Amino acid sequence: MRPHLNPDRETADLAQLPQPTGVENFRPPILEHNVSRRVSSNSKLVLLTPAEMDSADNLTVSRGANESELMESAGRAVSVAVGTRWLMRPVTVLCGPGNNGGDGFVAARHLADAGWPVKLALLGLRDKLADEAARAACLWSGPIEPFTPNCLDGAGIVVDAIFGSGLSRPVAGPAREMLEALKTRRIPTCAIDVPSGLDGANGNVLGAVAPADLTVTFFRKKPGHLLFPGRGLCGDVVVADIGIQTAVLDVINARTWENGPEIWLDVYPWPEPESYKYERGQVLILGGEAITGASRMTAAAAARAGAGMVTLAAPAKVWSIYAASLLDTIVRSFDSLAEFEALLADVRRNVFAIGPGAGVGPSTRQYVLSALATKRAIVLDADALTSFAEAPEDLFEAIRGPCVLTPHAGEFMRLFHCEGDKLQRTRSAANQCNAVVLLKGPDTVIAAPDGRAIINSNAPAQLATGGSGDVLTGFVAALLAQGMEPFEAAAAAAWLHGAAAEALGLGLVAKDLPDALPRVLQKLKALFDAKDRTVVRPFSCA
Repeated sequence: MRPHLNPDRETADLAQLPQPTGVENFRPPILEHNVSRRVSSNSKLVLLTPAEMDSADNLTVSRGANESELMESAGRAVSVAVGTRWLMRPVTVLCGPGNNGGDGFVAARHLADAGWPVKLALLGLRDKLADEAARAACLWSGPIEPFTPNCLDGAGIVVDAIFGSGLSRPVAGPAREMLEALKTRRIPTCAIDVPSGLDGANGNVLGAVAPADLTVTFFRKKPGHLLFPGRGLCGDVVVADIGIQTAVLDVINARTWENGPEIWLDVYPWPEPESYKYERGQVLILGGEAITGASRMTAAAAARAGAGMVTLAAPAKVWSIYAASLLDTIVRSFDSLAEFEALLADVRRNVFAIGPGAGVGPSTRQYVLSALATKRAIVLDADALTSFAEAPEDLFEAIRGPCVLTPHAGEFMRLFHCEGDKLQRTRSAANQCNAVVLLKGPDTVIAAPDGRAIINSNAPAQLATGGSGDVLTGFVAALLAQGMEPFEAAAAAAWLHGAAAEALGLGLVAKDLPDALPRVLQKLKALFDAKDRTVVRPFSCA
């Protein structure tokens, strides 16, 4: 039953709005909870764990590649990167006992051949090196210095080739002493693969790490290059092609990507010449009684991100605040759960957004459960999540349709008790609640219940401001309303959020973000319309 409506309190009534011809057959965009569509496996945005990178190496060798040539290409790439980044000066190359050290021997040789003054120090004994590293060491004709901090004297650049991304235990002994000295001296540093002591799988520090100004990695980035603290320790990351075959990715079947338009641009819901507002989806947002700004920013964001119609359900006591300030949004008042459920009953409202400013408590819990009962798409954020802190299983069991949860770290901890690094925790949470989880932060992770995950890396520091998450909720809701799958909608929204912030620069406040989106979308549409869409060119907000 429809609620009683007071005309003096309503800005618009959907029942009175002009409806498309044949409205009795109208259906909003259908959103299947289908996460089976895979991002291209050979994308340059694929991220490989250290174990997966080992598999890529081994598969390439098994298909006829020469291990020595791969190491030669890696070391040469490092020498080129150093020569491109810095003017010629004395270089100290720190080599470890494994293949990372072998890459260092090759880099030292190429730099010396190019006329650079090179000093090389080895952790361990030369005759203990094995396989390709031993062969690389044999080609080094210069002296090998003792592996002590004294070898850093006079160095203008250091090449860190001590340990690679697969380090499995904390750095200790002479290696740690060297890294601590390098960190103290602040000599410009180029790391090979990752800065020594950094876990390439998750960006965590194992004992000690000396920050690098430049990191040269091979074939594909690793999660540790994007997840903090690793991202802050790698400096600029260069990905070098050393001859590993792209086809090996089809065998590895990696499940992690760096976020970027290449992942979701082909399914982005651009307006079509013959489309009209009802075909672009309708978002219903729950407004709060005490905090009214949050949901208003969500509404503005949803409208800017392309939702055909945005409705805000406002508590009757504060209806006038919403109605007077929202020009692009239909504001409907409600006084009870029954009246809110009447708003949910309109099937044209195919996406709900609940949480920003909603208030924490049993009322918000019930609004969420009623929305979930429709099995239509929903974005849950902020207070909608915290309201289930005492009984998260009630929320998880109620999720039966497309759903995106967008917690920050504190909200995440109230709902989930997962072990492991950020990537592992987000994957585990998505599996536990059977929804896409977008764990916000400077290194936002988006995970689907089937194990796919995306790390967002374009969020500038100025996004750390109150209300920016409310805007993100609106972006996600709008893309869901227009038919994107939850995983891709969350990824696209996170990337657009970061790009809008980058376009604004320093001094932004959250309410600026929706108005910055059109500029970003125009540039993105130009990429989409380009004749050659096989490779998405770098995006710039300039």
